Amino acid sequence: MSRGSASAVLKLHKTIVFVGMMGAGKTAVGRTLAAHLGVVFRDSDHEIEEAAQMTIAEIFARDGEAFFRRKETQIIDRLLDGVPGVLSTGGGAFMSEENRRNMSQKGVSIWLNADLDLLWERVRHKDTRPLLKTPDPKATLREIYERRTPIYRLADLSVKSEPKISLDSMAHRVTLALLAERPDVLEKNA
Repeated sequence: MSRGSASAVLKLHKTIVFVGMMGAGKTAVGRTLAAHLGVVFRDSDHEIEEAAQMTIAEIFARDGEAFFRRKETQIIDRLLDGVPGVLSTGGGAFMSEENRRNMSQKGVSIWLNADLDLLWERVRHKDTRPLLKTPDPKATLREIYERRTPIYRLADLSVKSEPKISLDSMAHRVTLALLAERPDVLEKNA
């Protein structure tokens, strides 16, 4: 599927919301899918940083996680009320029952399901993850993964994120899942 080629034959009715662990590929796959569909891509973490004029790590350090989560819910709700597009959310956004409800009512949540080894490979060299600033970041990642996975399973759809699969192939997997399972979200034009 070439960039923009799907936009002539597919129509997006609701926002596609990527949820899942840090490192699952929500932003990268989201950008690729948005380009294929010819729709806007948004990232809730980026929107929060823009509004606060601070990084996520700075917000966590100054105001704490609870404050950040309140702002995250406000931003996600605002983005879901906008023109349908593709939205990437932070790893903890889906833990909020309010966010889960809003995502399912106003859009469709898609869990990018990556296993722990793949997640660790993708995040271990990054210092921009405030939740992993611990003495044993791999153990912390495992604990977060084990706590969040049952909640991620509540997403409307799930697509497996695997190593060595191109972004185009991942975007295609998502498109096929939506066409098969949620024609109310993504429709094939006649």
